[in-house]
This record gives sequence, structure tokens and C-alpha cells, in this order.
Amino acid sequence: MIWIGHFDLNEISLIIFNVIAYSLMFFLPKRLSREVTCISVLSGLTTGMLFDFTIGGGILDFYRQNDTNHYELFDLFYYSLFAPFGYFFMYYYNVLRINKITFIVYITAWSIIGITFQWIATLLNILTYQNHYRLPYSFPIFLIIQTLTGIYYVFITSNSSRKQT
Repeated sequence: MIWIGHFDLNEISLIIFNVIAYSLMFFLPKRLSREVTCISVLSGLTTGMLFDFTIGGGILDFYRQNDTNHYELFDLFYYSLFAPFGYFFMYYYNVLRINKITFIVYITAWSIIGITFQWIATLLNILTYQNHYRLPYSFPIFLIIQTLTGIYYVFITSNSSRKQT
């Protein structure tokens, strides 16, 4: 593992994104139980890392994070951004009271948010596509992951409310 490749715009951007994301996460009014908060953070982190390790590295190697194809310290800053995204997904699912009718719109909106963040990451050289990968290829992946996360959120919240009664 390389500690730091070149300290430039992508590392500065990652620090700023992390400060903003975690500040929002901690200062928003608490609406989720501790258990759901923990699950949302962990599911965001593990899902993001799972896809980054499968399509972003390894055999497929469709994109690289930061300066090199080797792991470096600021890759951890990149991966740590997945946790607040998982939290925000479940938080706003709760705030907006998403139901069966609004589910598709919510999933689509979050997929667009994910694509937008990926696009910004490419502009800032946080992500660099390679091996003929293009941004639109990520949209179906986001749709699938957001759908599964939404179903998972409904499952864990319906089961936790049954246990409390």
C-alpha cells in the first residue's frame, strides 16, 4: 500500500466531501434507531466496497481511485464516503415516508444522485475509467443496489417494529 501518491485536487476533494457528509450525518435530527443507523452505515460501506473491489479492481478493473491502481491512504477516504450515503438513503426513506407508490421514484432519484457523484468524482480525478468503461454503465448497477437497499430497509424496519409491540 502506498501512503500518498500525489497530494492534489482529488485528495483535497475527498477530505472536503468527508467533512461535509459526516457533518450532515451527525447534525441531522435523529430519526432512525441506533440499530438501523448502524445497519445503514455498514450496508452503505460494504455494498460500495463490494462493487468497487469487483468492478473497480480485481479481474475487471474498470476504473481506478485516486492516483494509481494501487491502494493508498486516500482510498480509505473514498471508501468512507459510502457509509454516509447508506445512512442518507435510509434516513430520507424514513423522512419522506416512501411507500410502494413512491418507491420507484425514490430509487431512480438515488440512482441519479449516485451517477452525479460518480460524474463529479471523474471531473475531480477521484475516479478514472479504464478498459472501455463509461459512466452510463453504472446506472443499472445503482438501480439494482438502491432497489435491494430499499427492500432491505423495509424488511428491517418492519421486523423491528413487530418486535417492539
